[in-house]
Amino acid sequence: MSDSTEHLVKSFDTDLKQLRDMLTEMGGIVESQLAMAAQAILNRDADIAMRAVEEDPKVDALEREIEQFVIQMLALRQPMAGDLRRVVAALKITGDLERIGDYAANVAKRSVVLGQYNLPYSLAGLSHMATLVQEQLKSIMDALGNSDTAKAVEVWRSDRVVDDIYNALFRELITYMMEDPRNITPCTHLLFIAKNLERVGDHTTNIAETVYYAVEGEPIPDVRPKGDTSAYAVVRPKE
Repeated sequence: MSDSTEHLVKSFDTDLKQLRDMLTEMGGIVESQLAMAAQAILNRDADIAMRAVEEDPKVDALEREIEQFVIQMLALRQPMAGDLRRVVAALKITGDLERIGDYAANVAKRSVVLGQYNLPYSLAGLSHMATLVQEQLKSIMDALGNSDTAKAVEVWRSDRVVDDIYNALFRELITYMMEDPRNITPCTHLLFIAKNLERVGDHTTNIAETVYYAVEGEPIPDVRPKGDTSAYAVVRPKE
């Protein structure tokens, strides 16, 4: 989150740059985790899945480091107005990035279990969903680094597409489970993977809202987009 304003205390500018660098590093690790998790599913690659899981402690450590750095900045610099928003926004963004890292690790772990099954159906929909959330995350990290509110809004709006894909996958997988009980276990893992990817999209959307607020000083002036909610409908028995 760059700021063109030159501060009287030069060391505060240095602190802000260090904070941006730490966020960028954390975002890069999480992006890598997500890419490896997606690759692990599609290629049935247990080794790359474990690499994604092994990155998780690095993300957790960076979250703690950033939290401590932000607390130090608040105590010593006492930032105001836009600077305060940026510093507090960093704290919120690290929380979302940490959760995205957790979801990526969960996807990777389930991909290992999934590799034990022969899947009689295509993973094209899941692949498309994984690609979309990876693109969302990359875009919002770019928006964060450049204080690009237009890109943040674009990412925010794209969450509806992810929701729609998730709901289509949900219905498709339920159908496979009803057709053949042998599909229940692998399809259950696929449902959890899809849900984790959908939650990655939600947290990316959270970051988009935070970036917009940090720069503009007000929320995104629109209702949060949500896709088809039919996957959450209650299925009632026929009378």
